[in-house]
Amino acid sequence: MVKGYKELIGDYFAEHSIVESNIKSFNNFMERRMQEIIDEANEIIPTIIPSEVQDFKIKLGKIKVEKPQLVEADGSKRDVYPMEARLRKLTYSAPVNLSVSTYIDGVERETFTVTIGKIPVMLKSKYCHLHKLDKDKLAEVYEDSNDPGGYFILNGNERVLIVVEDLASNKLFIDKAKTGPSKYTARLYSERGSYRIPHLIEQMKDGVIYFSFTRFKRIPAVAIIKALGLIKDQEISEAISKTKVYDDIFINLYECIELKTQDDALEFIAKKIGITQSREEKIERATEMIDKYLFPHLGVTKEDRLKKAYTLCKYIKRFLTVSKEGLTLSDKDHYMDKRLKLSGDLLADLFRVNLRTLIQDMLYNFQRLVKRGKFQSVRIIIRDQLLTSRIKSAMATGVWVGGRKGISQNIDRTNFSATISHLQRVVSLLSTTQENFDARALHSTHWGRLGPIETPEGTPIGLRKNLAMLASISQEDVPEDKLRKVLESCGLKQDG
Repeated sequence: MVKGYKELIGDYFAEHSIVESNIKSFNNFMERRMQEIIDEANEIIPTIIPSEVQDFKIKLGKIKVEKPQLVEADGSKRDVYPMEARLRKLTYSAPVNLSVSTYIDGVERETFTVTIGKIPVMLKSKYCHLHKLDKDKLAEVYEDSNDPGGYFILNGNERVLIVVEDLASNKLFIDKAKTGPSKYTARLYSERGSYRIPHLIEQMKDGVIYFSFTRFKRIPAVAIIKALGLIKDQEISEAISKTKVYDDIFINLYECIELKTQDDALEFIAKKIGITQSREEKIERATEMIDKYLFPHLGVTKEDRLKKAYTLCKYIKRFLTVSKEGLTLSDKDHYMDKRLKLSGDLLADLFRVNLRTLIQDMLYNFQRLVKRGKFQSVRIIIRDQLLTSRIKSAMATGVWVGGRKGISQNIDRTNFSATISHLQRVVSLLSTTQENFDARALHSTHWGRLGPIETPEGTPIGLRKNLAMLASISQEDVPEDKLRKVLESCGLKQDG
């Protein structure tokens, strides 16, 4: 018997939740990403250390999150369920425990596990007491069996983290410029951990291609390529294009003809950004800044420099084929070029910034005690309330890192449909007061991903959207080496 669409949709929701993507994202953050963020800053080296010590390090180890608990006035601990949190105006949160070790002169002296704070727990996630409870068990803890979860409880209020739509990072977008000296501009947002650095390629009327990122404003692109270790003009020309020879390449090579070595190029760049020290210091500082801020997604070590040089050459080739041969411009509204930040991604941003604040606070407390000569243990310099209060404040107010507002909202409980709609909401970061006609319009790639009807009237039209009922969002990108192997097995060859 052939099933109708109602039966098929019923079968789908018998196995899957409407907020499954958000719950999976939160689980992924708690299980994997939280540990990755800790590993990014695993070594803390204070600048002021006790006088009798040569080398002092604090190492952050494994993280473990428990299930939501409540500490009563008498100090007793017990499990807390969502309904009690709602009625008693509590925050449904779980303690986060971290193992910390101290190394003095290379020898491990102290290892302990400490609670660094509490993190709000998403209802129906793996870390929630309601996870995998059947209808009867849910009724016993006063929960609605039809409630999908996917939200948080802060001070008794039900708060939902809105899915944020943003341009994909580490991808080149070429546009026709409406104003400015360059007819076309190529932009790329390079993202690595907490860094998200905009890069810009422009070509002036004299044919010289300029590259800008962070403090580096309009530096000739060839100078940066040479500073990365690709010195010979022939190698640069071939790296940009072997098959088609552009006159613009020779104009750019001639512009930087005096830069014979990598050090010359680095000194030239240092002068451009206003570093006024000796030649050695100029070269050192310019190298350091290029390693750190140029295409950080490709790596931040000296071994990654040539890879960055060849990548920049490929971007220049793409820019020239668009500007000279009329290759199709990038379509920013194509959903392939968008990324949706779910609750796990948003919490990862929040946790990373606040962990850095906690580490700075630990260093401050440590150095203050060392100066007074009262330092005894690292355990006493960790304030667990700092991380708890900052994460709770962001989630309670909706003010997120980067100055974004409205990320966290009180859930709409007008009726069941309004609740489901709110849990499926997708918001663009674009300003609602500006026109942005293309961003508001329906795009063919929205089909099956976003609901075409459910958007408000007025200024937010088209910028506030809702996920389609059966839409699911994948959690992580395929690793580059795995993708390359799959493509090569299909017969794809690397372009020369």
